[in-house]
Amino acid sequence: MNITDIDDKIIARCGEEGKSLSELTNEYRAAFEKDAVSLRIDLPDTLPAATDHIDDMIDLIKQLIDKDYAYLTDDGSVFFKIGSFPNYGRLSNIDTSQLSSTERVTDDEYGKENPQDFALWKAWKEEDGEIEWESPWGRGRPGWHIECSAMSMKYLGEEFDIHCGGVDLIFPHHENEIAQSVCATDKLFVNFWLHCEHLLVNGAKMSKSAQNFYTITDLINRGYTASAIRYLLTSSHYRHKVDLTEEHLLAASQAVNRFQDFRRRLEKLATSSSRHEADLPVLDEFRKAMNNDLNIAEAMGKVFDWIREINRKIDLNELTTKEAGSAIEVLDKIDSVIAVVSDDKPEITDEEATMIDEREKARQEKNWSRADEIRDYFRSRGFELEDTPDGTILKRSKEGSAGV
Repeated sequence: MNITDIDDKIIARCGEEGKSLSELTNEYRAAFEKDAVSLRIDLPDTLPAATDHIDDMIDLIKQLIDKDYAYLTDDGSVFFKIGSFPNYGRLSNIDTSQLSSTERVTDDEYGKENPQDFALWKAWKEEDGEIEWESPWGRGRPGWHIECSAMSMKYLGEEFDIHCGGVDLIFPHHENEIAQSVCATDKLFVNFWLHCEHLLVNGAKMSKSAQNFYTITDLINRGYTASAIRYLLTSSHYRHKVDLTEEHLLAASQAVNRFQDFRRRLEKLATSSSRHEADLPVLDEFRKAMNNDLNIAEAMGKVFDWIREINRKIDLNELTTKEAGSAIEVLDKIDSVIAVVSDDKPEITDEEATMIDEREKARQEKNWSRADEIRDYFRSRGFELEDTPDGTILKRSKEGSAGV
């Protein structure tokens, strides 16, 4: 994964907000990393930024010019010659002979020999302000496509196994990455491409202009847990669209609650000595589904079938302590992948913890008015108090939270 911290949109945003390039991009990078951590996404060991690798990009552009795959224009820009790469369009199944001067292939604002050619280096212009670097071709900045090739090849090598991205990046971005990388190195570049579908909001594409744009923090502030958000985003196959709706978020919350309630039931039966390494059939079924093009829907179906069966045995008092311990170990292995069972616990003050104990005492004394008063207080804070034979469990509530 890399950070694109320089492109046309970023430069325009810097002007709109009156911020420097580093101020703006560091702000968004920090927010991205915070959200990734909250969703239990493991950040990569290396997270390179484009502005730290300008020299690598210049070197790659030099190679393409030397091999006659790129050319310099009068204003100091450098373009890749799409016509010099016969396999261009193979990834997206696009016939370049049918391409016309469309918006998608001519969004570079600089003169070029062929409308289909794309920018490797963009000459400085007045609206770029102080955002510029020196190069053999004059002041300017790299094009978006060359950034990704230069950084990925620096850290992963000239040929690597898996490249991911959204379906909207297949053309032209990934086609351009392939063209410039293969021409520079004479190697395949990427063995497998994984493209994920779009995230929708109430059936429509998410966008700020449509005022249907939500951040992870927005959703958490509305009362949804990070685990519920993660479950919704990961419970469908990556090649299927995900629709962010209140109904789907509530369903995801219920699914997460099923996992967590299941684990609590197992913990009541298991002992520390009964927990041991286990490899129940459900674990093999889960692995097989995930190894089949990350078929998470099938994998979760197998897991919920298993949970249903174990819950049935618990209800009939047929589950042994040893079986409960094995089930916890298997559940933890599954959760090492899905990461939704060990949810972020609601944060409450010491005074609120005392109030929960007070409510339990009020219920025992049949002081229902005080018990209801404390319950209503927690509901106003976005929590539900669930009474069980073993005590009260505090959960986040969805009642009263704003929809999406």
